[in-house]
Amino acid sequence: MGSQNEYDPPLSGVRILDLSTGPMTAVGRLLADLGAQVTVVRLAGVNDNTGTPDDNTGTPDDDTDVLDTAINRRAMPRVDADARHWPDLIAGADILVENTRPGSESEARLDVRRIRVEHPGLVVLSISDFGRDNEFREWQATTPVLHALSSELTRSGIPGQVPLIPPARQLPYHVAAAQAAVLVLSLYLDKLRTGAGDLIDFSVLDGAMQTLDPPYGSAGTASAGVAVSKQERNWIAEQLRYPILKCADGYIRICLLAKRQWHGMFEWLGRPAEFADPKYDKLRERFMSPTLMPAIATFFRDKTRAELESAAQRYRVPAAAVLTLSEALCTDQIRQRGFLREVELAPGLTVPVPVGVAEIDGHRASTLTDSVAPQHRLESAPILAGRPRRNEGLPLEGLRVLDLGVIVVGSDTGRLFGDLGADVVKIENTAFPDGLRGNLTSVSQTYAAGQRNKRSIGIDLRSDEGRALAHRLAAEADLVLTNFKPGVAATLGVDHDTLKAVNPGIVVVDSSAFGPTGPWATRMGYGPLVRAAAGFTDMWVYPEDPEKPAKRRAFCDTVTVYPDHVSARIGVLAALALLLRRERTGAGGSVSIAQSEVMLSHLAAEIAEQSAGATSAFERDAPWGVFESAGDDQWVAVTVRGDADWRALCAAIGRADLAADPHLSTRAGRVAERARVEDAVRAWTAGRSPTEAMTTLQRAGVPAGAALRAAELLDWDYYVARRAFREELHPLWTTPFVMENVVIHSERIADPPLRQAPLLGEQTREIAADLLGLDDEQIDDLLRSGVLESIQPAEIDGVGV
Repeated sequence: MGSQNEYDPPLSGVRILDLSTGPMTAVGRLLADLGAQVTVVRLAGVNDNTGTPDDNTGTPDDDTDVLDTAINRRAMPRVDADARHWPDLIAGADILVENTRPGSESEARLDVRRIRVEHPGLVVLSISDFGRDNEFREWQATTPVLHALSSELTRSGIPGQVPLIPPARQLPYHVAAAQAAVLVLSLYLDKLRTGAGDLIDFSVLDGAMQTLDPPYGSAGTASAGVAVSKQERNWIAEQLRYPILKCADGYIRICLLAKRQWHGMFEWLGRPAEFADPKYDKLRERFMSPTLMPAIATFFRDKTRAELESAAQRYRVPAAAVLTLSEALCTDQIRQRGFLREVELAPGLTVPVPVGVAEIDGHRASTLTDSVAPQHRLESAPILAGRPRRNEGLPLEGLRVLDLGVIVVGSDTGRLFGDLGADVVKIENTAFPDGLRGNLTSVSQTYAAGQRNKRSIGIDLRSDEGRALAHRLAAEADLVLTNFKPGVAATLGVDHDTLKAVNPGIVVVDSSAFGPTGPWATRMGYGPLVRAAAGFTDMWVYPEDPEKPAKRRAFCDTVTVYPDHVSARIGVLAALALLLRRERTGAGGSVSIAQSEVMLSHLAAEIAEQSAGATSAFERDAPWGVFESAGDDQWVAVTVRGDADWRALCAAIGRADLAADPHLSTRAGRVAERARVEDAVRAWTAGRSPTEAMTTLQRAGVPAGAALRAAELLDWDYYVARRAFREELHPLWTTPFVMENVVIHSERIADPPLRQAPLLGEQTREIAADLLGLDDEQIDDLLRSGVLESIQPAEIDGVGV
C-alpha cells in the first residue's frame, strides 16, 4: 500500500465506462475523484451525435453547458469506439453509465438489456430524465422543470411574485448525481459478493426530489411543525426562523431557535429589561414579538459583519455573514483547506476547480491528489461475502452501522444504509437526544421519515462504562456515522483514531458545516448559515429592477435543508468506497465531509466563469423561466434549449408567425427579444392549467413542468407509477405518515424495509443481549445506573400495551 503518508484512492481498480452526456456527467466526476478509472466513451451511433439531432439526454443545441462538462470530464481518458472495439471495452468494465434518450435510435442501438444478458456481472446505471419504466419516459427535463416537479419551486420566492428558481444552474442534476453514484456503488459492492450485476433505471427527477429538499423526507427542526401539505412559499416565516439583518457593511444571518441561543442573544444585547420576561424563552413568543427583531436589527446596524461574527462566537449565537461568492472564495477557511486549485481545462483556459468534496484519511479525494499506483481490479469481496443475509433483496444486507448522527444529515446518512439493507444501530441518550426528535415520547413525520429502518440503543457515552460498551459494538461493526462539531467525537471516544485501535477495519464518517480543519471548523453550522457563508444566499434573489432600485435586498433563501440531504449522500458514497478498498487491503479509513464545500462544488462552473471574467457570458435560450397559469397562484416552468425546441414550442402554442420570424430563428435572436418571446408564452399559459400546459408542451417535445405543491406529488401519475411514496402508521401516531418509498429501481432490488422509527433506546435490551452478550441481570444493572437507557411504547400513557 505504500507509506503511511501516501494516499490510496478507495475506488482504485474499479473500471467504469461512461457514455453519458450533459449535466449528469457529474456522476462520473464523483466516482473518478474517489479513484475509479472512468473512461469517457464516444460510441458510434450512440453518443457521438451521428444519429438523430435530439438522440441524447444532453442538450446538443445548447453550448452553455460546455464549461460544466469540461469540469466534470477533466483528467479522464477518452476513447472513440465502434462496433468492433465495443465488445472488448465492455468486457473489461465493472460499471457502465449511459443516458441515451428513451425512445431514441441511440437507446435502441445501445440496447442495455442485451448488454445485461451478455454481461450478467456488469452493473449498468441507465440515466434518463423521467425513468424508462413509465408513460412519461420520453418527457424531457431542465433545471426549472426539475425544480417545478419536485415541489421545490412552490417553496421558493416571495408570495405574490413569480416563484424564484434557486441558484446554481445545474443544482438538481448535481444532487441527483450524488444519489445515482450511491446506488451504483451499493450494487457494485453487492455484485462482488454475489457475482450478479444489475440494471438501475435512474430518473433524474426522482434523484432531484429525494436529494435537494424532499417534501416527505426529514426536515430541520425549524420547519418540523409545518404540515407537508401546507409547505409553500413563506418568505415572512423564513425571515423569522433565520433572520437576515442589515449591518454596516452588508448583511448577517442569525439563528435563535433554541432557548440557549436566545439566552446568548439576550446577554449580547446587554440584558435589556424589555426582553427579560421568561416568556421569551419560548420560540413562539419570540416569533410573535413586534419589538424583538427590530431591536436586534437596530443593535446590528452600525456594526460590521466581522465584528458581529466575532461577537456571535463569544455569545454562542449561531451567525454568519451573507457573503458574495467572490468573498466566500477568498475566506481563510477556503484558502487554508485548499478547496480550489487552478486547472487548465483547455488551451488558454485555466480556472479554479474544486479539489473533490470528500476527505479520505485526511487527503482530498480527487484526481488532482497525488496517490499510489493504481490497484488491480477487484474480483470479489472476501470480507463481506461471508456475512449472513436475510435474503430480502437488498444490496447492503450483512453490514452493521453504528449511527451517532443527528438532525438531517445524520438521520439521512443512516437511513440510506438502513433502506439498502444494513443493520443500523442508532446510539443516543436522554441527556443529548437527537434534536430531530422534538420530544422523547412521540414521533413526528420528519423523525419517522429520517429514522426508519434503524434500531436504537440508549448509551451514556460520557461514562467510561458507556464508552466501553460502544467500543464493543464498534469491534463488530463496519461503519460509524457522526456529524458532531469537530472534536466532539474524539471526546466521546468515537473518532477514527480511537476506534481503529478497537477495530482496524472500521470506517468512520464525520460530516460538519465547514470541515474538521480551518478557522471555521468549530463554528455552529445550520444549513441556512452555511448557505450564507458560501455565497449561496447572496445569489438567491430576484433580479434587480433598474427602475425600482431596492433599498434592502429581498433574500429568498427558503430551503431549510439544503445541503443536508446531498451531503448525506456524499458521506454514504465515500463510506461505500472505503468498504470497497477494505476488501483489498483489510483496513478501514475515515471520511470527512464539509457541507459548505459540497454546496460550493455545485457552483463549480459559476466559480470558473467568475475567475475567467465571464460572469455575464452565460444566458439561457428564450423562453426560459416560470410563467403564470390559470388559477390562483398557479405556475408552469417552460424552457427552450435550442432551435428544435423553439420550432416545437411555436407549433404547440399556435404561433406560426413566431416560427417564421427570421429574427427568432436563432438563440441569439430569441435572447435579444426575450421579452417579446416570453410575453407570447405567458399569454398562452394564462389560459391553461399548469398540468394542461405542461402536458401539451411535453408531448410536443418541449421541456415543461407544472409547479407542483408538496401534497400534489402524491397523486401525480408519474410518482404513482414510480412508487415514490408510501403511507405508514406509526404506533405513536394517530394518522399515517407519508414518506419516500423506492430508493433503487432495478431488476433485483426490493423496496425499502418497513421497520419503523424507534423511541430512544427502544431496542436497548435486544441489542445489549444480541450484540453485547449481556444477560438480563447485567442489563438491569446498567439500566439502573443510567449507563444504558430504554424508553418503551408501553411506558407512555395511552400508547402501547
